[in-house]
Parts: sequence; C-alpha cells; structure tokens
Amino acid sequence: MDTMASAKYTELGAFLRSRRARIRPGDVGLPTGPRRRVPGLRRDEVAQLAGASVDYYNELERGAGSQPSEQMIAALARALRLTADERDHLYHLADRPVPANAGAVSHVHPGMLDLLQRMPSTPAQVITDLHVTLVQNPLAVALLGDQTGFRGARASFVHRWFTEPEARRLYPEADHGIQSRAFVADLRAAAARRAARDGEARELVESLLDRSAEFAALWNDHDVAFRRNDRKRLNHPALGLVEVNCLNLFSEDGRQRLLWFTPAVGTESAGLLDLLGVVGTQELAAGGGAG
Repeated sequence: MDTMASAKYTELGAFLRSRRARIRPGDVGLPTGPRRRVPGLRRDEVAQLAGASVDYYNELERGAGSQPSEQMIAALARALRLTADERDHLYHLADRPVPANAGAVSHVHPGMLDLLQRMPSTPAQVITDLHVTLVQNPLAVALLGDQTGFRGARASFVHRWFTEPEARRLYPEADHGIQSRAFVADLRAAAARRAARDGEARELVESLLDRSAEFAALWNDHDVAFRRNDRKRLNHPALGLVEVNCLNLFSEDGRQRLLWFTPAVGTESAGLLDLLGVVGTQELAAGGGAG
C-alpha cells in the first residue's frame, strides 16, 4: 500500500469512527440497553447493520485490511445514516469512483431509512424509480424474498419480470398481463422524468426492447402512469395467496420510493401477514419480488 493510499485509509477509519459515535442505537432500531461504554454504536453493531464481519469492520476502522467494495461502502453509508456528501466522501477515502445516483448502490436518503426502521410490523422496502431494490426490512424479505443482491440490468425487477420467467412466480398467472402493463407505463413515466442524457434508464429500455417482444409491444402503446397505490395478489410459498395494498411514498426528486404492504380490506390477509414474523424468510425464487 503506497503512502497516499495508507493516509486515505487511515482517514477512512477515523471518519467511520466519528460517524459511528454520533448515532444512538435507537436511531437505527437497536436496543439501548442499561450499560453502554460508548456514546454511539459499537463496532459489532455497525458490522451487523452493514452485513459485514466484525473482524473486517475492525480492520476498516484501523485503516488496514482490503479495499472495501462499492457494495460495502453503500452498506456502511446506510448503516451510519450518512448524508449524500458524507457518502461521496467515503467513496473518495476508499479510492472508489462515486457512483451515479442510481442502481443497486444508490444512496438511500436517511429520511427514507428512518421511516423504514419505524415500520417494524409492516413489510416495507426502498426501491429506485427503475425498480431496483435498495433496502428491505425483515418482513419484506419474508414476504418477497431478498431482492438486494442483484447487479447490472438484473437489479431492476422490471428487467427480471420481462426476461426471467421465474420472476413472475410470486404473482398469479391471471395477473401477469395487468402487472406487465403497469410496469411499462411506470417505467415510461420514470424514464421521461430523468434527464435526456441519463444513461441508466435508456440502457434499461433498450435492453428490454431487444430481449422482450411483450415489452416492445406494450412500450409502443405509449401508456404512462406512475404506480402509487396498487392492490396485489402474491403467491407466498408458505402462506398461500396473500392480497395486499402496495403504497408508495416518493422522494422529492422522484428517484426513490418507500413501498409498504398492508392487508387488503375484506380478505384474510391481515392474519396471514401477522404470520410473516413467525414463518420468517422462505426460499423464494431467486428472481422473485414485487415492485
């Protein structure tokens, strides 16, 4: 490691320690406990929130160890509730290029994360306007499966919907046509809202036009409508058919959405959703999900 890189990694460790010290456990949904010898989070708590090993995170704070990946930096930024400027600073210190505000490593607004953390009894997740899942709470994982591990074009659930048959398994076949039309209309609205030079939306649309005749036909209809409130039927592997209302809260720039799922009135879904915490996460299809 050269001298300049070593200095940056030392600064990275100091920066992580400073951000960790300012966060109270209750701010991120962790129990406070009667005895805490540090004012903020412990190292093991940050590691838990970021999905890293404690040893690895300790090395980062020491300014040693391997260079963190973009995914790890994004996870640390979310765990530590960093602002956009702080997140970018973390990328610079790690000698990683700051990603565009899109895709699977997008910075989640701290306010969105705070709301998500305050919804422990409701399945909820934050997605981008191109239906890339950024973060889920445990009940959303139990309902939909873990949707945060996809990269490239596959990170978009819309892309998986039109190119991977397994992605549709969570929906009854009778609903596929309705969902396809809604996804395309929403994507057209989102793509138009972005700047004309935005490459991510253009590449997603071009890939889908090339790979899916169904998408191409629906795209040529020029329907446009943001998805704000949907009623969905989901085939859960353990609970069976669950009917939910999917509600959306948009960020100011429209690039991110907080989705949460409530039981549809007049159905037995309230009781089924109550069982999610008992059932826990199931082995859903690798491409499954809902957006």
